[in-house]
Parts: sequence; C-alpha cells; structure tokens
Amino acid sequence: MATSEHPSARVDFDRPSNARVFDALMGGQDNYEADRAVLRQILEIAPESQTVAREVRQWLVRSVRYLTERLGIDQFLDLGSGFPTVENTHQVAQRHNPEAHVVYVDNDPVVQAHSRALLVDNDYTHISGNDLLRPEETLADDTVKQFIDFERPVGLVMCAIVHHITDFQQAQQVVKSYVGALAPGSYLVLLHQHNPGDSSEAAAVATALQEQFSGTGLDTLYRTRDEIASFFDGLELLEPGLTAPHLWWPDGPRLTPLTPVNWTSLCGVARIP
Repeated sequence: MATSEHPSARVDFDRPSNARVFDALMGGQDNYEADRAVLRQILEIAPESQTVAREVRQWLVRSVRYLTERLGIDQFLDLGSGFPTVENTHQVAQRHNPEAHVVYVDNDPVVQAHSRALLVDNDYTHISGNDLLRPEETLADDTVKQFIDFERPVGLVMCAIVHHITDFQQAQQVVKSYVGALAPGSYLVLLHQHNPGDSSEAAAVATALQEQFSGTGLDTLYRTRDEIASFFDGLELLEPGLTAPHLWWPDGPRLTPLTPVNWTSLCGVARIP
C-alpha cells in the first residue's frame, strides 16, 4: 500500500465528522461520542436510516462488482471514501480481480490513520490524503498518478459525497473536473441525497434532515432529480438509469418493507463515451 499524507489540523474529537458519522450509521467502531450524538439526531427523524445506509453499501457492492466482473474495469478512484470497512470498493473489486488497483481519497486524518493500519499489507490498495474539492491537486497527487493510469478506463466512485458540497455550481464543477480527466470507457458511480419535492413522507424526511444539520459543518443537500441528473450530463447512464439504490439491479426479491428513507437518495452508473 502506498499513501500520500497531507498535513491536517489536530483532530478535534469533540466535533463530529461526516466520515465518522457514516461509520456510526453503519454500526462501525471508528467513531466518537460526538459522532454518535449526531446519529441519535438522525434516528429521531428517520429511524430506518441505519438499514437504508446498509442498502446504499449493497448498491455500491453491486456497482463495483458489475464494473469489475462484467466490464473488466481494474482500477478505481474512490473520492471521499470514508473508512475502508466491510465490503468497500477494494474488497469487492479485488474479489473478482485480485490485481485491481484502488486509490481512496479522503482528507479526514482519522480515516487516513485507520486506512494505513488496515491496508498496510495490501499492495493494490492505496490512500491519498487530498481534499477532493481540489481536483487538480488530487489528480496530480503522486499516489494517484502512480496507481491510476488515466490513459485506460477508470471506475470513479463518488458515493454519498457530492451532497456535502453545498454550492451547486461548485459540486457540478468538481464532478466535471474528475470526469473530464478520465479516458473514454471509464465509468462514474455516483449516489446523492434526494428530495422528491412533493407532499410525500420522503420529502418531509429529506427536508427535516437537511434543516437539522444546516450550518453545522455536516451540511447535506437533498437536491432535486434534475439537479442530480445534471452530474451525468454528457454521459451514458446504464440501465435502470437514475434511480433509488434498492431498484438498481437488486440481487433478489425484496424481503423487508420500504420506508420513506428509501426514497431520499438517487444513484446511477454512467459510461464516459
């Protein structure tokens, strides 16, 4: 494993972080009381959130498996990756191709330290400490350049990260910058929080969650379908298109009832022509 570290401010364990809150949501151990306090707030508004978070992870598994096993993608750039825990990008890709390279990019120092310890013996998985909001710096990073060949197809993973970029134009430009650096035949794997914008329970939950964390540093934008679709402009969306995670080629019949939270995210996998 190769790493590229970037100096960060001292970690304040009294302040929650998006990566550690998501870890708590997934039932992980790499979080602190400040993060668990945020989790409790989320569950007060949307009690099913932990179950749906696992469904999001299952969608990511299916997406990476499809790209690796069916389409032959053997290198992945995972932006804002969070903790590399069970069934993350490298595990899925390397199950189907043991020599698939995965570079995780995350500027959270706790994520970086945990990743270095967990992946020290994995020669095909690498960590970059860059800020994904700076595409030029990230793409020029030594670790990224060493293990991602931008002359060949890449799987670009942006799972549950773009909705934390609160400026819509900036979010569009960030996605466009990374997509523009990839070779034809690459794929964008993107999931984003969604507000249906109607009178449904899902819309009420999305609005409540967005308002709860507005201005806290954990801001999450629940955007419209059209706004989320714009991240795929010029790309070729694979079937079934832009849809809820549980509808993207599920592995079998659904065994549990749907909840409003199931309709508060949209995902898609698209080919770069």
